[in-house]
Amino acid sequence: MYKKNMKGTTTIGIVCADGVVVGADSRATMDTFIASSEARKVFKIDNNLALTIAGVVGDAQEIVRILKVNNELYKMNENKPLSPRAAASLLSIVLQENKMMPYYVGLVLGGLNGDEPQLYSLDAVGGLTQESKFAATGSGSLTALGYLEDMYKKGVTTKDAVKGVARALAIAMKRDSATGDNMTVVAITKSGYTEYTGKDLEKATGAAK
Repeated sequence: MYKKNMKGTTTIGIVCADGVVVGADSRATMDTFIASSEARKVFKIDNNLALTIAGVVGDAQEIVRILKVNNELYKMNENKPLSPRAAASLLSIVLQENKMMPYYVGLVLGGLNGDEPQLYSLDAVGGLTQESKFAATGSGSLTALGYLEDMYKKGVTTKDAVKGVARALAIAMKRDSATGDNMTVVAITKSGYTEYTGKDLEKATGAAK
């Protein structure tokens, strides 16, 4: 079966004093062709956990399905969702076990483990890194990281980090042709999972782009 090799993106995660913020654009490309302006790249796994995807769309969507199913099974047995650390370890094992026929993905996974914000980045063969400040994946990540290095301050709040993620994505959109169109930014705090898009994001940041 033919599978569209859609990829190209910028995804970002930031560790905050009161939670985690992640975000991504919505453009998917096939070489130089813009295949979609509505690609979903930020996924809610549970109220405490979000995953961003970069890479081949079909591979990334399968990873999301695997994680969601395992989270639901864990909740049935333990009456609580997976922690970010457990979810990241699970994905690392899945990616490592399939490295001969790899999932072509770059992942940022973030959320709360109780009161502790946790952020992880994973490569296509299961390399797992816990990030203490921020992470970015995708074709526009180098541009975004330059801004994140400058804006990040210890103790940053999710309110300010939402603005920072939106700004980093906007900068990546200007320099990376595979990053573009719309943004989705998610904040996870003790109050729950809040997603910002469109006018809600503009209201939260002053301007989404």
